[in-house]
Amino acid sequence: MDTDHLTDIWSRVFGTQPDPSLWLVIATAVLALGAVVPRTAWRLARNAVTIAHEGGHGLIALLTGRRLDGIRLHSDTSGLTVSRGKPTGLGMVLTAAAGYIAPSLLGLAGAALLAAGHITALLWGATALLLAMLIMIRNAYGVLTVVLTGAAFVLVSWLTTPDVQAAFAYVVVWFLLLGGVRPPFELQGKRRRGGAVDSDPDQLARLTHVPAAVWLGLFHVVTLCSLIGGGRWLLGL
Repeated sequence: MDTDHLTDIWSRVFGTQPDPSLWLVIATAVLALGAVVPRTAWRLARNAVTIAHEGGHGLIALLTGRRLDGIRLHSDTSGLTVSRGKPTGLGMVLTAAAGYIAPSLLGLAGAALLAAGHITALLWGATALLLAMLIMIRNAYGVLTVVLTGAAFVLVSWLTTPDVQAAFAYVVVWFLLLGGVRPPFELQGKRRRGGAVDSDPDQLARLTHVPAAVWLGLFHVVTLCSLIGGGRWLLGL
């Protein structure tokens, strides 16, 4: 591979692309909302949120010095991330807290990239994260889900026009921002009905002696603030 080709790839990935029109930004928000609000669409789309949720657990586990044993994604859109290390302490608390806020924070980071015009960098960065996660997947359904998601990013990045890439990137980021808000409300409903007795907030309550309801409230604050902040960036406000 010659130097000119490498320079072209570098410029393509890390350069900036023109901002899409406001109507496209709004249209992609509506499309993302259509994947989050209707129950039937959400049952399928929630798999992508689970990837981000479990990926958040796994990433923070590694960053805090824990050993990541593996990640499983299930067809009912649940997931499990297993790590080894101290059963208590800051690393375990951060790992347990990362899941429900990971989709929204990824969406916020994506909104920042798009606001700066780095559409291609977002697509390639997401592909790299999915590839890294694939190494840690330990079940067939999880492998299939991550491979299909990653393939969508690769195909859009390489085979489509800049306008299509921009639309795809904005749909993804809007979906993470909007989709990140719904799971804490779902968990709240399950807890109200006496379910989800070993959820992330319950684990955090045992680790910190802070009530699970407080942790759930924190998840609501982070996801809603991410949606507001990220939405403002995407809309150029």
